[in-house]
Amino acid sequence: MIRFSCPIAAARADFPGGSAASLWQSIQNILNLPEETRLFTGHDYMPQGRQALWESSVAEQRRNNPHVAGQSRSDFISLREARDRILPMPKLILHALQVNIRGGELPPTEDNGRRYLKIPLNALSGSAWGA
Repeated sequence: MIRFSCPIAAARADFPGGSAASLWQSIQNILNLPEETRLFTGHDYMPQGRQALWESSVAEQRRNNPHVAGQSRSDFISLREARDRILPMPKLILHALQVNIRGGELPPTEDNGRRYLKIPLNALSGSAWGA
């Protein structure tokens, strides 16, 4: 049994370096794995209040994931881009980007021996503190 960790449901594609086309291709790479491949999600937003799920399989995702089951590449990209345009700016996006853009690594240590997440207060107009 192959184990694979991934969030395959509803990832955003509008963050720096992201694209709906790249997301589609990544999902296809996962869905091309053997049906019995176990998938462990990183997030589950529990739609309609259902219990949290943390494990699935490639077969289940091919069959039941509404974001990909029966979707063409062009439909997926169009739907994803339209949805991402109306999503609110995440409150902690500037914090998260500084770590995510480095693949999970914290920013480098500064001359005083400390690491900082730097937050420009007026960088994003859609943010909680933006102008």
